[in-house]
Amino acid sequence: MSDGSGFPGFHSHSYDRDYARPLFRVASFSDSGDEQENHVSSPQARSHSTSRTTSSKAVAPSRLSPSVSRPSMKNMQQVIDEKSMEEEEMELMKEKYTKLLLGEDMSGSGKGVCTAVAISNSITNLYATVFGTCHRLGPLSPEKRSMWNREMDCLLSICEYIVEFSPTVQTMPDGSTHDVMATSPRSDILMNLPALEKLETMLLGILDSFHKPEFWYADQRNQSFNESKKSFQRSEDKWWLPEPCVPDAGLSDRMHRELQQNRDQASQIHKMAMEINSSILSEMQVPLSYLETLPKSGRVGVGDAIYRYMSSGDQFSPEHLLNFLNLSSEHEALEIADRVEAAMYVWRRKASTTHVVSKWENVTELNADGDKNLILASRARSLLLCLKQRFPGLSQTTLDTSKIQYNKDIGQAILESYSRVLESLAHNIVSWIDDILIANENAKKGHKIRMQKQVFSQISPQR
Repeated sequence: MSDGSGFPGFHSHSYDRDYARPLFRVASFSDSGDEQENHVSSPQARSHSTSRTTSSKAVAPSRLSPSVSRPSMKNMQQVIDEKSMEEEEMELMKEKYTKLLLGEDMSGSGKGVCTAVAISNSITNLYATVFGTCHRLGPLSPEKRSMWNREMDCLLSICEYIVEFSPTVQTMPDGSTHDVMATSPRSDILMNLPALEKLETMLLGILDSFHKPEFWYADQRNQSFNESKKSFQRSEDKWWLPEPCVPDAGLSDRMHRELQQNRDQASQIHKMAMEINSSILSEMQVPLSYLETLPKSGRVGVGDAIYRYMSSGDQFSPEHLLNFLNLSSEHEALEIADRVEAAMYVWRRKASTTHVVSKWENVTELNADGDKNLILASRARSLLLCLKQRFPGLSQTTLDTSKIQYNKDIGQAILESYSRVLESLAHNIVSWIDDILIANENAKKGHKIRMQKQVFSQISPQR
């Protein structure tokens, strides 16, 4: 879709889901726009059209008062502007549709990516275009909101045609029955897509709820160096982001309560989106290119220190292990995640030689039957989940990136990218609210100190 810069959580780089409606609507406007253009392009055609209209209504042009003609000209200009905007949107949709068909290979030589990857990139780039420059808590602009709804409607409508066949009995009018194959939405799409659409509605509702907030933002780049001390100080690595500002006495109790409630809701949405994304990724096939790069043993992959902790004792706590590792940055966390994930697949491969496992997510230490490889694989998976929860903005692991790159299932591509962008948006909303809450806490502390100094200055002269 729209090209855009990357955003946190990515390596690279309401709603009526009716696909036909927006396209037919644009097409009809485009056709009528051509007609309008033919009528308006030449003065002779315009005068001929006007005379035809006036003669059919038996109204002489001289009887049109200025009060009637001026609004008519204004309405005509408004219609022309709207139709030209629709034509621009139509051309933009043609361009995006062409990129999808060509697999992002504009040479047309067939060397582009597969359809699943192209759609996944389209959703990712659309998110970066709409939300990539959004760094403050507040409603989306009408233009970006319209772009998001329109293009997501088109992309998600593909899922309406992804079905699975199941045998069923059909009763005919004469009472006879026949065995037929009926179609129904694929089970993973039927279960996850409505949930993701609900999460999207809730996230956009959170942003819309701050249309008249008590806080505002100050652009760091436009502030003077000698400006008075602010209630919020952003870290140096994010100096370019706007800083939240609150009143000197802090936010009202109502606004503070509303912020806290929305933060809790966005945090729950983030966990749900992350869970859906993890389940979709787990169902994707592991590329052969990734399996060829796995280490010879899990111990070599994770290192001696982590291996000893994971293999010793009956009780394993991923929280204690992460505390022991004392990871200070997301870069270190991503490196550990890659190593643990590679070791997990090594242990799973070894365990599969003696056990038949239909779904590895159901394997726990309790049903591992004492198999050391199953136990280590289960502990590695719990460590990965704990690591992603502790670092919610963690980038994709090498395995996740490889799965997305080589995935050919269009339904999984849509669900994975959709859940991933919602996960990123929820994380950003939580981060924005945290910044405001920190600024509010600092402002209230400063206000309390100022009030104490004022009281002290009033008491001191009396002594």
